[in-house]
Amino acid sequence: MSNNLKIKGNWNVLKGKLKEKYGVLTDNDLAYEEGQEDQLLGKLQKKTGAAEDELKKFLFED
Repeated sequence: MSNNLKIKGNWNVLKGKLKEKYGVLTDNDLAYEEGQEDQLLGKLQKKTGAAEDELKKFLFED
């Protein structure tokens, strides 16, 4: 995974969208600190079973 991934947009808005799309996610699952993008991505993959590419598009691409 790339270390230069940056969360796009407003994190609070993205959290809401992730919860809508993946109902299994909790606030605890979505705890995010700047610079921890790879860890967040791995945690989301494990919890949701979603493909890495799908999550990257949702979180990181404009």
